Amino acid sequence: MNQYVTGAVIKSLREKNHMTQLQLAEKLAVTDKTVSKWENGKGYPDITLLEPIAEVFRISVTELISGNTIRNENVSANILRSKFYVCPICGNVIHSMGEAAIQCHGVLLSPLEAEMSDESHMIFIERIEDEYYVRIDHDMSKEHYISFIAAASSDGLQMVKLYPEGSAEARFKIRGVKRIFFYCNRDGLFSIDPIKGIDDKESGYDYSQERMELEKVAEMLFG
Repeated sequence: MNQYVTGAVIKSLREKNHMTQLQLAEKLAVTDKTVSKWENGKGYPDITLLEPIAEVFRISVTELISGNTIRNENVSANILRSKFYVCPICGNVIHSMGEAAIQCHGVLLSPLEAEMSDESHMIFIERIEDEYYVRIDHDMSKEHYISFIAAASSDGLQMVKLYPEGSAEARFKIRGVKRIFFYCNRDGLFSIDPIKGIDDKESGYDYSQERMELEKVAEMLFG
């Protein structure tokens, strides 16, 4: 374990919960002098006390160790407000409907902040019957690639995991989709309203001047 609970965290949580050192000590079956030593950096709680300490403060052990308490503001579980986490070591992709304390390979992960897609991450969306066909003009080498594409509605998430040397494309059922997300391993998370990126043949957009100009720009950027 490369992280451990500090006395400063214990003191902060104790004061936040309006407890004295003696009150905390009694709940943990230790002395108030022991709690004082923790808070003054003269010792650490035994590992067997981590769970009891977390229970006293009504948080998880991960939150206790990280020093970050989590408040889930997305109590309605709206998928559009959910979070994505990606491990920088193994590339593991984790989705959460609210705030969470998530670790992978010993790294405390931070939720990704989505940016609007840009000229270096151009996305094209075509409506085909009841599906969105999503294509991203992007390098897919082992060093630089799109890791996943996801389609989010208010009550569901469709995700396609992509791999280097594959194609940066995916298909999603249209029902309720209001946001498309995709992740570049170098530049982070991007998103777009599917209507803004749509290439809908039924509306004739596929053959519009704007579409042709976007295709030319993409060809110039990515060959």
